[in-house]
Amino acid sequence: MHQRKRVSPYLEYTDDGDLVPSPDRKSFHWADYLVFAAFLLAYIGIGAFQAIRNTFATKKENADDFLVGGRSMSILPVSISVLSAFLSAILILGTPAEIYTEGTQYWMYVIGQMFSCIFAALLFVPLLYPLRLTSSYEYLELRFGSRMAKLTGTLILIVMQLLYMGVALYSPATALYAVTGFEEWLNILIGGIVSIIYSALGGMKASVWTSVIQSAIMAAGVLAVIIQGSVDLGGIEHIWKRNEEGGRVEFFNFDPNPLTRHSFWTLVVGGTLGWLGTYGVNQSSVQRFCSVPTIKAARIVVLLNVPGLLFFMTICSLSGMTIFAWYDYVGCDPLKAGYIDNPNQLIPYYVMDRLGYPTVPGIFLACLFAGALSSVSSSLGALAAVTWEDMLKWRFGHLDNTRQMLIIKSLVVIYGAAGIGMAFMCQSLGGTVLQMSLSFTGAATGPLLGLFFLGSCFPMANWIGAVVGGACGLALPLWMSSGAYDLDVFNDQALNSSTFNCTNFTMPTNVTLPPTADEITGLSRLYLVSYLWYSPIGMATVVVVGLIVSLCTGLTDPMEVPAKYHMAIMDRLCCCLPYKTLHVMRCKYDMAHAYDEEEDEEIVVKAKEKEMNDYTYDNVALDNDSTPYYSTINPSTPAEFDESNYAMDENKPATNNGSVIKDDNPDLETFRL
Repeated sequence: MHQRKRVSPYLEYTDDGDLVPSPDRKSFHWADYLVFAAFLLAYIGIGAFQAIRNTFATKKENADDFLVGGRSMSILPVSISVLSAFLSAILILGTPAEIYTEGTQYWMYVIGQMFSCIFAALLFVPLLYPLRLTSSYEYLELRFGSRMAKLTGTLILIVMQLLYMGVALYSPATALYAVTGFEEWLNILIGGIVSIIYSALGGMKASVWTSVIQSAIMAAGVLAVIIQGSVDLGGIEHIWKRNEEGGRVEFFNFDPNPLTRHSFWTLVVGGTLGWLGTYGVNQSSVQRFCSVPTIKAARIVVLLNVPGLLFFMTICSLSGMTIFAWYDYVGCDPLKAGYIDNPNQLIPYYVMDRLGYPTVPGIFLACLFAGALSSVSSSLGALAAVTWEDMLKWRFGHLDNTRQMLIIKSLVVIYGAAGIGMAFMCQSLGGTVLQMSLSFTGAATGPLLGLFFLGSCFPMANWIGAVVGGACGLALPLWMSSGAYDLDVFNDQALNSSTFNCTNFTMPTNVTLPPTADEITGLSRLYLVSYLWYSPIGMATVVVVGLIVSLCTGLTDPMEVPAKYHMAIMDRLCCCLPYKTLHVMRCKYDMAHAYDEEEDEEIVVKAKEKEMNDYTYDNVALDNDSTPYYSTINPSTPAEFDESNYAMDENKPATNNGSVIKDDNPDLETFRL
């Protein structure tokens, strides 16, 4: 019998001196468990610290403090929190798996992500931030004058966040099972319970500060893979060369076929629209960029995600290339050899193989859980916020502060338990966690984006169109994504990988392959549409159906809708065009007064801090403590200020050329010149 010398948890030398993988697995060292537990306890400690701090603070914590951090948080930690909330362990596991199995085309997805941040800062931050909302879907009630429109957005958000939490919890669970043998159900429970504890204890502030630590841990874990691979293979240039020789380097596939899973168009166009819904209108994002004190700071929060996305997508893509280059060098693809069960386990397999020293795997698993906990925590905060503001506040808002906080924290626990249940459902689904996440959340993000576009860009749309369009926009892509998972299609374009040096591996014969994509006919071909188109399809469905239903049920008079609820999209994207051209492009509806302001001079200040006659005022908002907030502007077309048209008295509404400006929100009194 040949003698083998083990050189790592998964690799060994034969008596002939060949380095080959072994199917035997090694469990965690006790030091790994200790490190992993220390990180989990640290996250709980941050939540407990915030809870203790709030207990002994002079000003007792209220719903606004818990849900939006008192609207006084710093730019950098909030921006990092937004970034980690939407990337998490799904990125760390899914992106390397995608690059390993399908090549570098997916790297182009970062272009769409960066465009989405820019458009969100230009379009949605100026629309939503001045309204000082806790739930972003309060906008739908203000714009359409209907509680049903708001509840439509809220229910779609709840569906999306529960799906997302399920995938976020499942992703590190499957990775931990691959390298330790721990049952997935136990890992899911650990992640869910820890996130519930520190989210319920510390609220938004605990979520934001743990996200900062978690992002640093995630970056360190992925960089460790790249550094180890560079040392093993002689540098990044050798890693790149092996990927080129393996046919995995491709960036510009311009195939316009919507059935093509990944092309330049699906990744950039589909990615831009999908992530625009995430950064622009998703409750987790809006809740965070509304937690900073000024609209300029809110824009910066979103825009700082551009370099963050580029950094994380780059290192995660390079880690996938590193893993492929190593196993191509070894001569054995662990996925094809059956050493691991699915692509999601590739990166933890590599960590145990090449970085299997005591404490290192524990740190990397803490990296995976850091991402998962960040995503789950942000989702719990978002769900608690929309449920309280949109569904419960009208009924329980009269309760004292202590009881309100008890209800909100109970919502965190309830939704956390529901997210754990969704994670168990994810165990039965195939594919990478990346595709799973983008499929189901993309199906729900699209209709949310469509609702906001319908309301902000089409002043004639009514609430019935919003409700019916929202329901149709959610149903269609969810049906497509569900059907895609049930449809078994053989990928005849799969890239090759080496198995010549694998042990205990025999290529199966006489296997009946499922049909290829070209052999699928009829309605089932809709299931072949790239999952990255689900979000644009949902958005377009909402807008088209919403306008048709509005036309059939009676269009809204655009002049009855305050300009602040509309998005001067052409003014933002085509600001250099002449005024007459812009006036035609916005269907001759005058929105310049609400949006033509210089960004550098737009600030929000307390009324008591500035004298009224020092400014030209656009929006005056009375928040819950009855302190007016003012937004100062510098109009592009100066107008004479007539004090007779301005009313500071709450009982005397302001007028604009004799017309009363009305606002349907009883908590927000708005006066306009």
